[in-house]
Amino acid sequence: MKHLPALLLPWFSEHRRELPWRRDKQPYHVWLSEIMLQQTRVEAVKRYYERFLSALPTIEALAQAEEDTLLKLWEGLGYYSRVRNLQKAARQIMQKHHGEFPHGYEAIRALSGIGDYTAGAIASICFEQQTPAVDGNVLRVLSRYLASNEPINEERVKKEAAKKLAPIYPIGRCGDFTQALMELGATVCVPNGAPVCESCPLKEFCVAKKEEKQLSYPIKTQKKPRKVERRTVFVLRCGEKVAVCKRPSKGLLAGLWQFPDVLGELDAQGALAQAASWGVQPTGIEKMIAREHIFTHVHWFLTGVYLKCAQEAAFTWVTAEELEKNVGLPTAYRQFWQE
Repeated sequence: MKHLPALLLPWFSEHRRELPWRRDKQPYHVWLSEIMLQQTRVEAVKRYYERFLSALPTIEALAQAEEDTLLKLWEGLGYYSRVRNLQKAARQIMQKHHGEFPHGYEAIRALSGIGDYTAGAIASICFEQQTPAVDGNVLRVLSRYLASNEPINEERVKKEAAKKLAPIYPIGRCGDFTQALMELGATVCVPNGAPVCESCPLKEFCVAKKEEKQLSYPIKTQKKPRKVERRTVFVLRCGEKVAVCKRPSKGLLAGLWQFPDVLGELDAQGALAQAASWGVQPTGIEKMIAREHIFTHVHWFLTGVYLKCAQEAAFTWVTAEELEKNVGLPTAYRQFWQE
């Protein structure tokens, strides 16, 4: 472990990617990028990051934003609880810290939606503190470097990795060391395939490389299979408007806009009967399509039914322009609008 800073820091100085959130070390910028990058690829995050900061350039603006504005800016990123917690934390900063992002790890960790990893990243990158940020990239690097048989998806393994890293954080370059570990995992010691060992600054000391067992690591415990749900989604059109409604305030995609849907896979006759029960007076089915969407714990199989209607009833009816500008649709439903 003691070799890591000396090997990684020169490599990072030469090979670091130019990313929008690396232009400065403002805590708001680093925080926002780290939350966005959870479960999302770097290339996809870039445009969301720029758009979000353009609309909400300060923590104060984030704290004051209307919920629909917030959700529209997050549309397509998924895991909407993340952006709600982002705003909760912004309000905590305004109320408890007089609008200034807290500097200490514990105070950062206490903000809504911020866990060990994000607190470590902010404290090290923005405030040069010796606080490791252990994500999947870092765990994969360490697992191969040490040829560790510990399953990286267990919380105790993350905590053990942080304990091993903390003593070797180089004072004055803590932020660079955090980012170097992440960068190596993202671009060289990659997931889903063979690592690019010949380009790796750690190759001389990597145990998995020496044993030629790179693809044997990292080890993970098996996940439980996802629950399967079948649903019928209705794209109801009346003149120039389409029907939307809000989901329940608790549960999956809580409080977000959606196209009306019901549990179960309805045929054409069943879909017409369901629409009639809502009072929208369906006049005919335009088409039916099959789609699916995978969440962390649930796999949705979706039947989309496109119906012309004679009556605006039961739901909120919006124009295409209003839908694009104001209504944040989760990807599971937006895929039917894009057809």
